[in-house]
Amino acid sequence: MPSDAKILIVDDHEDTLYALESALAPLGYLLSRATSGDDALKEVLRGQVGLLVLDVRMPGVSGLDVVRYMRRLEQTQHIPVLLVTGFGSDAELTSAAFGLGVADLVMKPIDPWTLRTKVRYLYDSHQRYQSLEREVRELRALVKEHIPDVTLPRDDTRVPVQRDAHHGEPKQDGAPVGEQPRKQ
Repeated sequence: MPSDAKILIVDDHEDTLYALESALAPLGYLLSRATSGDDALKEVLRGQVGLLVLDVRMPGVSGLDVVRYMRRLEQTQHIPVLLVTGFGSDAELTSAAFGLGVADLVMKPIDPWTLRTKVRYLYDSHQRYQSLEREVRELRALVKEHIPDVTLPRDDTRVPVQRDAHHGEPKQDGAPVGEQPRKQ
């Protein structure tokens, strides 16, 4: 993720936006604001958003609606979302939020220290994730450039090749490649 990625703060109340901005300003990240779910979606789709601090209940497009839409698009599905709610702990809301992949929920009134801690962790983790994604793409391109007929797997769900502890050779059925497994 580019270092100029911003934290988008979304709430339909100006006083809450101001309080969130004031709490996050000491972190030194670039902050942006939106006052509706529609505006938040437009801003996210423009790119350069590294974290969303999003009010749950807003007129029109709710915070959960914003997250639902973001999770359907490849370009926005991995952006971390911190939901803010003033309606206390709600099991249904919590279940729906985490089911959509929301990173965490914060209750109003917001403790600035807690908010800064969560935001710093989520933003920095996402930045590291994006950096690793870029490195993987670059390495894949280099490998393709040097060995053009190799087909690389698209995901990292493969089981790593087990190596023989003594020779470092890949094993097949418990035996180094090229040798037949021993029969007992």
